[in-house]
Amino acid sequence: MKNDKSASQIVWVARILVGLLFIFSGLVKINDPLGFSYKLEEYFEVFHITFLNGFALTLSIVLCALEIILGFALLIGVRSVSVAWGLLLLIVFFAFLTFYSAYFQVVQTCGCFGDAIPLTPWQSFSKDLVLLLLIILIFVNRKNIQPLFAAKTGDNLLIAATVISLCCGLYTYNFSPVVDFLPYKVGANIPAEMATPPGAKPDEYELTYNLKNKKTGEKKVMTNTEYLNTNIWKDNNWEVIGQPESRLVKKGFTPKIRDLAIQDAEGNDYTKEILTNPYNNLVIVAYDLKKTDDDAIGRLNAMAVNLVQNFNTRTVLLTSNSHQFAQAYSKQHHLMFEIFYADEVPLKTMMRANPGVLLLKNGTILNKWHYHSMPKYDDLVKKYFRE
Repeated sequence: MKNDKSASQIVWVARILVGLLFIFSGLVKINDPLGFSYKLEEYFEVFHITFLNGFALTLSIVLCALEIILGFALLIGVRSVSVAWGLLLLIVFFAFLTFYSAYFQVVQTCGCFGDAIPLTPWQSFSKDLVLLLLIILIFVNRKNIQPLFAAKTGDNLLIAATVISLCCGLYTYNFSPVVDFLPYKVGANIPAEMATPPGAKPDEYELTYNLKNKKTGEKKVMTNTEYLNTNIWKDNNWEVIGQPESRLVKKGFTPKIRDLAIQDAEGNDYTKEILTNPYNNLVIVAYDLKKTDDDAIGRLNAMAVNLVQNFNTRTVLLTSNSHQFAQAYSKQHHLMFEIFYADEVPLKTMMRANPGVLLLKNGTILNKWHYHSMPKYDDLVKKYFRE
């Protein structure tokens, strides 16, 4: 009797841990489904299935919602057999991805907890192994899981959780994340996030050389320290085979923003000039003008014209498209923006919208908007330009 009670308590603990972790993981990712879809596209590229890129966003929302739904269903004990199967299949799938990422060093951040809690692939795989053990325990006892509510009530709660989860994903996709975990969040100073403080140590790497003796055929493997200390490099009989292999020995300081470089069409750097503007200025981020919302660009262009005329506000468009395409697009849509160019990755990190808007002053982000939530001109002026 005591053994049955103890086993039941252990299963309950497993249910709570797995259920809460799945709900937390799903909520963190569904807060930024577009960001998770970028991570899925990385996996698609690794496995050479890029034809699925068009479904990445849909899969992102569905997978995030599924985590929340399964976690919630486990906690209330509804549909226990189906839920146990779903959890087992999902964790085996996630464990495979994290192991593959870690072992083959391909996708270096798995996106398990979005940008809220970045994990290395091995950390993610370790977490999935613990979850796998707990889920196996739940799976073995799946028929003994007792529901908290009557069957009909449980089903209704499950339907409600499904609807809410999917609606959350659609909302955050269309109106930006509710909580911004990215380095370009409101209040952040971009130059400060790009800077390395005095005395901060960079990453330390170790080089490994593969050596071969020309006369004897003997082979050796040496680190760069051993290579120099032994003076083997002075011996002409030894030659380096292939390229030295680099290995990270000690992680140093890494700025939160390290890949942003803003240039004009001729390649001149304008990063500092744009990010140190002491006045309110608008930065329109459209990482790909081929996929951008043309109507939104038109509305932002009209706003920019009014801000330039009435407040001499500098308005900049950042894109990753080629100079030729961007200029043709600007001419076609009669854009009044100054156009500058940056890599697609930082632009996607900067804004989870295409286009999106940053209001900057001295490099500090005063506010940012998805094009669906951009305020009207009068409201923008009243709050930021007539203080």
